[in-house]
Amino acid sequence: MAARIIDGKKIAAAAREEIRARAAKLTEETGIVPGLAVIIVGEDPASKVYVRNKKKACEEAGFYSVVEEMPESTAQSELLEKIAEFRRDERIHGILVQLPLPKGIDEQAVIAAIPPEKDVDAFHPENVGHIMIGDYRFLPCTPAGVMKMLETEGIDVAGKDCVVIGRSNIVGKPMAMLLMHANGTVTVCHRQTRCLSDITRRADILVSSVGKAGFVTADMVKPGAVVIDVGMNRNAEGKLCGDVDFDAVSEVASAITPVPGGVGVMTITMLLENTLRAAEAAAGR
Repeated sequence: MAARIIDGKKIAAAAREEIRARAAKLTEETGIVPGLAVIIVGEDPASKVYVRNKKKACEEAGFYSVVEEMPESTAQSELLEKIAEFRRDERIHGILVQLPLPKGIDEQAVIAAIPPEKDVDAFHPENVGHIMIGDYRFLPCTPAGVMKMLETEGIDVAGKDCVVIGRSNIVGKPMAMLLMHANGTVTVCHRQTRCLSDITRRADILVSSVGKAGFVTADMVKPGAVVIDVGMNRNAEGKLCGDVDFDAVSEVASAITPVPGGVGVMTITMLLENTLRAAEAAAGR
């Protein structure tokens, strides 16, 4: 039996409608319009697409949004000054610096310059610490989107064996923490992991975030598992695809996210949620 498709577009649409309604109520009652500033440095095509999508999502949600485009030659000091401007701007509740940054700019220094209360990517060390102990103001957007999908689909994490492939600071590590907070038993795999397939075949919930097309094959998946594909790749034909061999794994899994139309749309949705939370906090809510 083919796996149930977890429709990220449908889940995101419902969540964004709720966010739009909350934002409208906040503005009506307090005069505060949630505001997001996005800074992009350089000409990376994928980053430009992401930024355009974020701006469009803000506009549809009734948010105030600013996109600051800075050239590849931007000095780190100039970037930090721009962040400082947005720190002081009361119309801005969330600041996001699009990654990756050009060579010569210290990514960690840039992230640390964003005040934790406006760090809607949840990358600041203070926010990362809060996520670790389960007492957080914001959640990283992609892992939060995955958890929202599981919740909406009625997939209970508690007591399940969960395997995360990938240990990045953006997805893998926080994904593991959120699954653990939901009482899953979590294993994190990476390029040094031995006998990877033996581990993935134990997973009731398998999350892949390695960035390699077709990496997860059917023989790596436990029959009936839930498979979450966080990958965003191009195959040999240039077609957008995830980490998972979708057609083959769909015959083994009980539920699976597609690419596109899965986790990707949820990431921007959770960015809106974080920005709205920041605006509500600024309003004393």
